[in-house]
Amino acid sequence: MNVLFPALHDASPAPALRFGERALSYRQLATVAVPLAGMIGGETRVAIWATPTLETAVATVAALLAGVAAVPVNPKIGESELAHIVADSAPSLVLAASGDDLPATLAALPRIDVAAAEPEDGPEPLPVPYEPVDEAPALIVYTSGTTGPPKGVVLPRRAIAHTLDALEDAWQWTADDVLVHALPLFHVHGLILGILGPLRRGGSVHHLGRFSTDAVARELSAGGTMLFGVPTMYHRLAVEAGQNPALAKALSGARLLVSGSAALPLTDHELLAAACGRRVIERYGMTETLMNTSVRADGPDATGTVGVPLPGVYARLVDDAGQAIEASDGETVGEVQVRGPNLFVEYLNRPDATAAAFDGGWFRTGDMAVRDPSGNYRIVGRKATDLIKSGGYKIGAGEIENSLLAHPGVAEAAVTGEPDEDLGERIVAWIVAETGPDAGPPPSAQELADHVARQLAPHKRPRVVHFLDALPRNDMGKILKRELHA
Repeated sequence: MNVLFPALHDASPAPALRFGERALSYRQLATVAVPLAGMIGGETRVAIWATPTLETAVATVAALLAGVAAVPVNPKIGESELAHIVADSAPSLVLAASGDDLPATLAALPRIDVAAAEPEDGPEPLPVPYEPVDEAPALIVYTSGTTGPPKGVVLPRRAIAHTLDALEDAWQWTADDVLVHALPLFHVHGLILGILGPLRRGGSVHHLGRFSTDAVARELSAGGTMLFGVPTMYHRLAVEAGQNPALAKALSGARLLVSGSAALPLTDHELLAAACGRRVIERYGMTETLMNTSVRADGPDATGTVGVPLPGVYARLVDDAGQAIEASDGETVGEVQVRGPNLFVEYLNRPDATAAAFDGGWFRTGDMAVRDPSGNYRIVGRKATDLIKSGGYKIGAGEIENSLLAHPGVAEAAVTGEPDEDLGERIVAWIVAETGPDAGPPPSAQELADHVARQLAPHKRPRVVHFLDALPRNDMGKILKRELHA
């Protein structure tokens, strides 16, 4: 049995959660979460209306204390996707902040309004219940459906505890750390790493509610030691830090800057390093696996990679035939497969999909990567959308995107492949040109193709270039490449 939140059992007065001006100490969190856990104890599953609020954090902690699987729901979700999630997971009730208007599908369920405020001189908290066995389902997080409806990933308590403890080791994460972030709370990154991570360590989290560079500067300057973000956030920080000394100083004072959910372009790494003298650490994970690898806080610089496997996690690259690739040359591309205690249990109600996701005991991630001589992995893209087979070469979209982003006339870039009678697939670039008073004329398609050919190799140049006003992205900032071709 693994107690997820030891500090709750101590009813410590130390700060735990802060959202804007609202905050709870560990003692206060126990005072509000333990009664809620008692109210939902015995339920099989509960839905949580996962707004970026204190109530979502309290509801999640209560469900974990009660041993009830929680289904976090994106408050921006569409009607058909919500209907599928509710039908598939069959929650018996929904937890939400008082006053939240719920869509009809959730409003039809019994509801408990979450209390998330308690005065410091309130009643003694009830004893924190000792928690279920490690294999008990903790969260059911729905993945984005690409070829069908979203699948419910059943994450056990064991996977959560293991990932957070492995990150304690890799990032030197302690109870003294104050994490700052503005990530959504219906996703692994924001909820498990960003809320449950600090609580497991006995430290604290300051959630910004909504991301802004001013808010990041304010919180890091007021004692924040760690910042979690996605590449779109770090891009904004990188651009502004060059002109904003206060932001640059705040970023330079943080102990750790961590980016995830997609690759951080090398141009943004370099802009941040130039502005504040700091490197951003990248890590690699998925809903099904939680965290697999990370650049270590105490390790050598590994910019442009997602680092080495975390303690207890095993990773390998395999070729198209499923055979392990032994090469660590930084060039040989293979699919990443992982195994370890960080893995999910199953896709809810989908034994077929669960079986298809594994190669023996290895989970097939669908991500393509190379491994360098130091054991660092560099993700080159998704097997389904980012691996381009052109003229007999296997080409990762990520390295071409980095090359395009290094061109001064390019603000955003995405690379895909499309069928070609001669090459098998041809490389297609989707470009958002730089604008603004200092921007020159937009680059031509030929100029960008020649730029990539010079930087990488002629066979990696885009054969087709589309110019767009914006790239389609999801809530985590990932580019929706399937929508580009649509």
